Amino acid sequence: MKHPPAFDSSFIPWRYQYPLDGMIGRYKYRGQRKFGRPLMADFADLVQKARLDGAIAMPEVLVPAPMDARRRRQRGFNQAQDIAETIASALDVPVANGLVRRIRRVRSQRELNREARLANLRGVFEVIPPVPERIAIVDDVVTTGATVRVLSSALREAGARNIQVWALARTPG
Repeated sequence: MKHPPAFDSSFIPWRYQYPLDGMIGRYKYRGQRKFGRPLMADFADLVQKARLDGAIAMPEVLVPAPMDARRRRQRGFNQAQDIAETIASALDVPVANGLVRRIRRVRSQRELNREARLANLRGVFEVIPPVPERIAIVDDVVTTGATVRVLSSALREAGARNIQVWALARTPG
């Protein structure tokens, strides 16, 4: 890889395709949380199994991908925070809600390509120390990886030593 990511590993069990794309879309964009609940429960079970199998190590904290405050008000919730809190409860790992925050507004990533997403996110995250050594960034879907790359870089620069990415799904390809 010419530009390796700042995160060490990822745990993303599903592809963002039928029927998951519809379930996540209804949960995320229409606020129909009943579509997210089974995915989060299954995800927590898969993380627990991977931990017991030695495939992943438990982080000290879960860090939900921060959402722009205005977008959060419009949607009514931050899906990454919702996912992190559900997983945290099942795995007994704390959520570090205040560790990272967005410091400026950006265009929606939804219609941007990988390069535009990375440029769009430069300098958008601020890390508030102290930073635990072992962190898992939690998000719903990893598309190009721009958000988790920029977020993990900020966390790495602030002192994180081991950074995992946990997400429900990734786009095929």
